[in-house]
Amino acid sequence: MPLDDTSSPGSTIAPPHNLSAEAAVLGAILFDNNAYQRVADILRSTDFYAPAHQELYEVASLMIQQGRIADGVTLREHFEKAEKLTEIGGARYLEQLLDSAAFGAEVGDYARMIRDLAMRRSLVGIGSDLQGRALNPSHEEDGERQIELAERQLFDLAERGATGRGFTSFSEALTESLKTAEAAFKREGKIAGIPTALRDLDEKLGGLHRSDLIILAGRPSMGKTSLATNIAYNAASAYRAEMQEDGSRKTVDGAIVGFFSLEMSSEQLATRIVAERTGITTHRIRQGDLEKSDFERLREATEELQNLPLYIDDTGGISISQLAARARRLQRSVGLDLIVIDYLQLITVNTGNSNANRVQEITQITTSLKALAKDLNVPIIALSQLSRAVEQRDDKRPQLSDLRESGSIEQDADVVMFVYREEYYLARTEPGADPNDPASNEKWSKWRQRMDEVYGKAEVIIGKQRHGPIGRVELAFDSNVTRFGNLSHDQKGYGVDLE
Repeated sequence: MPLDDTSSPGSTIAPPHNLSAEAAVLGAILFDNNAYQRVADILRSTDFYAPAHQELYEVASLMIQQGRIADGVTLREHFEKAEKLTEIGGARYLEQLLDSAAFGAEVGDYARMIRDLAMRRSLVGIGSDLQGRALNPSHEEDGERQIELAERQLFDLAERGATGRGFTSFSEALTESLKTAEAAFKREGKIAGIPTALRDLDEKLGGLHRSDLIILAGRPSMGKTSLATNIAYNAASAYRAEMQEDGSRKTVDGAIVGFFSLEMSSEQLATRIVAERTGITTHRIRQGDLEKSDFERLREATEELQNLPLYIDDTGGISISQLAARARRLQRSVGLDLIVIDYLQLITVNTGNSNANRVQEITQITTSLKALAKDLNVPIIALSQLSRAVEQRDDKRPQLSDLRESGSIEQDADVVMFVYREEYYLARTEPGADPNDPASNEKWSKWRQRMDEVYGKAEVIIGKQRHGPIGRVELAFDSNVTRFGNLSHDQKGYGVDLE
């Protein structure tokens, strides 16, 4: 039963397809099974329009993968045993496929054509589904929910359409490695990744490397959101791009930053950055406790920050699929070099499994974030809460086991960092001083001396780094404007350089 390109009875427009191209690919495979290797990474059986072609490709693929010969004889035998020979057009149609066989590079071209047409059919199906949902909505689906579903369907289709790079020769990999080293050599500070502008941290990490998942964790009030905001601002303010020959722009320094703020509003985040730049506390800005000179500084800072390539999404309870879709959209529209997520445990998961526990959900989230970092080729900084176990120890410096649902987080992350401020805990343990009790006075003096040593300081503890050393980095911290900076090497522990 020969197949043709006519539309089905009663239809006015046939779905996008090309039966001749499908026959050419199938014929090529049956003529020479080596042709299958040229198309296996491009095509799936469902990409074929004709059901008979889907069946033929599926069976031929299975035979070849099993090390068997897939040709007209073996396929005829298979379908005769399955009593399906008539359904695929009979023995005569198998002979016609051989006559239609493509050769050489044509096979790959036809395969890509078939995949493209399959994607167009899927688009038609998505459009029809959207129309049906819009005309006859369910009680659970409002307009916003339907848009979200449409967005997800389209991005899923885009993902299915991507074939991936496949294997890269070692020579190509070496070339890319050399380019990275050369860029680091030429850049001030010898940083290969995106600089954080925090000198000692950059020295330890080598900057933020593309495709890395970086976990930044800490107990409440340690300053993890402030540190993430500082890094995002520093990267965005250093952004510089060069125009390429094809008209595209390539980032050569800094980063275009996408900030997913699940806890704070975009206005609160912007206020933090303005406070950092002006030195006016967020409390004073929000209360309107300002002098005329303060307004002038605010105006200047606003003008300076107007074109900052920092994009904020403050959707609360965003799902991992929504986050991925919006990140891809941002990269396609304006570009994207760095993602910051505040924070990990506030991301939701649409598992469809009511029995899934939170550990399983966090596993899905971290796995998805790592895949997204690789897919978009950007570093992702995801903030994470720590368990209360920290508070039960005398030494409250966090460690890997303190991560909530730590198994998957520690496993999927390329870098795990903790923010720790001894000053925070020490301030809450001030001993009483009795003028008549020398022992209590001595105890208070020791406490005061230690407070002076740790005042305005924070530690970033690198508990895991897949491609570098672990250890501690000391930073300056100004609690008034929630700003991290570099400690002065000349006055370690006291003087700070926050410029």
